[in-house]
Order: sequence, then C-alpha cells, then structure tokens
Amino acid sequence: MSEAPATSSPLAERPGLSLPARVWGILTSPRETFADVVARPRWFGMMLVAILVTVVCTGGFLMTAVGQQAYLDNQIESTKRWVGEVSEAQVAGMERMLPYAAPISAVSVAIIMPIMWLVMSGILFAVFSAALGGTATFKQVFAVMVHSSAISVVQQLFVMPLNYVRESMSSATNLAVFLPMLDEGSFLAKFLGTIDLFLVWWVVVLSIGLGVLFKRKTGPIATGLFVVYGIIAVIVAAFFGRGGA
Repeated sequence: MSEAPATSSPLAERPGLSLPARVWGILTSPRETFADVVARPRWFGMMLVAILVTVVCTGGFLMTAVGQQAYLDNQIESTKRWVGEVSEAQVAGMERMLPYAAPISAVSVAIIMPIMWLVMSGILFAVFSAALGGTATFKQVFAVMVHSSAISVVQQLFVMPLNYVRESMSSATNLAVFLPMLDEGSFLAKFLGTIDLFLVWWVVVLSIGLGVLFKRKTGPIATGLFVVYGIIAVIVAAFFGRGGA
C-alpha cells in the first residue's frame, strides 16, 4: 500500500487562510503559512497577484519618459555586449519600439512567469519526489513555488520607484551597488551584480516552503539552492565579463 500524499493533514479540515493573509504570512511567518498552503495547495490567486503587480510596476515604469530612456539605454548596452558597436540605424530602430515597450513587457511577464514557475516546480518535484523519495504532489510543489513569489511582489514595489529615481533598469539591490569602486567590467563586479538581496530572501523562503512540504530541515535545502545559485552566478559573471571586455 502506497504512502498517503502530504495533502492528508488536520490543517485541511480547518478554514484556510485568505489570499491577503497568505501574502502577508509568507513575508512574516512563512513556516506557518506554508503549512496552510501545503494543506490546501491553492495557487491561482497568488499567481494573479504576482503577475499583476509585476505587470503594473514594470509597465507603469516603461510608460514614463524616464523608463523609456532607461529601457533604451539598457537595450543599447545589451546590444554592445553581444555584437559590439551600435549603429545610428540600430538606435533609431530601438527608439521606434519605445512606445511598445510597456505592452510587450506586460505580455512577456504574463507568459514567462508561469512558465518559469512550472519549469522550476518540475525540477524540484523530480529531485525531491523521484530522487529523494518525497510523497508530495506536483500541485503542492507548484503552490509552494508560486507563494514564494510574494517576495518578488515586495521587490517590484520597492525597486521600481528606486529605478525611476535612479533612471535605470539595473538592479538597485544587488551587492555590486554597495561597492561602486569596483571596475564594472571585472569578474568580481559582475559576480556581485548577480547576487540580489531579494533573490537571497526568496531562496530562504522557498527553502522553508520545501522543508515544510517534504518534512525536511530548511538548512540543507537552502544550502543546496544557494550552491546552484552560486554556480549560475559564476557562469553569468564569467560569460558577461568576457562579453563586456
């Protein structure tokens, strides 16, 4: 007889937390909130909140003159990184696309965010369920993943006003910001630029959620996720460091 999935819980018999309570709870008491999420793996409301906040913040920023200029600067820098010098014709083409930056961004967010959650949930489900013998359902893993995005909601609300003041689309909360004396093209600056404080917070919160779901200690899960994060950061820093040289 197979073991019962993690949905069997006394919590499932109690009234569940409301959506606002779950959003606030992920930020203030994640372990208790994830226990409710695991017992009742509802994800649509949280997904809608995360997508709407990201669309409104990003789209609103790109509808302003400051945001469009920051977007153009970012496009030019990205093009230089990949192909070298940017011609006047290329810049003119980018400028013609500026009025469409906000709607394109909104559609991209609405499509890419759910796909990313699905992919990451699939990987975590395979690792914990198939490789480590966990008994949670994919729906539970996905609900934990989506609810961890409450951190990205706070990030959007915090970072977008800062970006407007800074007139930039670059991250205002990565470690490189605190060390402006570093050469922007150096490996160390690129590496620290990939270490974002909100991403660190998200990894910790996601680790708590996975620990609650699979009944494992948070520490080893967080260590594993941070190792993966570090490897990705090194690869990105090495790749873009060469590209920007």
